[in-house]
Amino acid sequence: MLVLVAPGQGAQKPGLLTPWLELPGAADRLAQWSAAIDLDLVHYGTEADADAIRDTAVAQPLLVATALLSAFELLEGEPTAQAPGKAAGVGAFAGHSVGELAAAALAGVLTPVEALRVVRARGTAMAEAAAVSETGMSAVLGGDPEAVTAHLDKLGLTPANRNGAGQIVAAGTVEQLAALAEDRPEAARVRPLQVAGAFHTDHMAGALPAVEAAVADVTPGTPLSRYVSNFDGSVVTGGPEVVRRLVRQISAPVRWDLCMDTFQELGATALIELCPGGTLTGLAKRALPDVERLALKSPDDLAAARDLLAAHT
Repeated sequence: MLVLVAPGQGAQKPGLLTPWLELPGAADRLAQWSAAIDLDLVHYGTEADADAIRDTAVAQPLLVATALLSAFELLEGEPTAQAPGKAAGVGAFAGHSVGELAAAALAGVLTPVEALRVVRARGTAMAEAAAVSETGMSAVLGGDPEAVTAHLDKLGLTPANRNGAGQIVAAGTVEQLAALAEDRPEAARVRPLQVAGAFHTDHMAGALPAVEAAVADVTPGTPLSRYVSNFDGSVVTGGPEVVRRLVRQISAPVRWDLCMDTFQELGATALIELCPGGTLTGLAKRALPDVERLALKSPDDLAAARDLLAAHT
């Protein structure tokens, strides 16, 4: 069984779309998406520097568009309920944080344009929520997970991402994060992350109304295959529940550790991470060592990814 996953914020890199634009039809698709959300995805994916694409309002739609573009090349067409194509053979879909929007589109719950419109509203609203106070995130690497979370609680921090494989991301105010840097959990390292706010915490509650409004007119489809939710790692079978969780997840911790547990329980034998791949395959290398992994970083990886897809579906 193959799992198709989409990365979250922080995975973006300058020029990430440049090689994909050489493929037939890619520029036209991106132009249509850019017009639909009033954001020049080609500019931000080819010319913009690291600071420009670190902006939450830009990074989130750029990541979803890149994941979708690479997936449609991998699956050799856009999957729909009427024409599921190769997506119907995927054992499960999942995305880390904002990557869930890409996963929802690939699973047929949202159309690509719906996913991009929702993520455009999501990114803008979360950027505005982050501007209310100075907050951020730091990765805590190593240490006993329960001891780490207890230490974070003592400092008033939230374990916003429980990523498994010895990684927990702490989120809170800059003062709380500074205290964490001075007072690390036993046997753990702390690495500040280049993000604009304390995502997946109560600090993002102000973003919820805008995203709720963005999904109000969406009529969700039924997932073409299993959709694994960040909220608790469970398989969600109903489209409306997927959408409800996509909204709720903005201020709730990401449980990627539980998602990987579910992949294992489902019998996953292979995992492909969509562009810009690397982070989730790295976590899987440690947590799911017996699962074949491939990070789809550029069109050069498509042939190997298609072979892996064919072998495990």
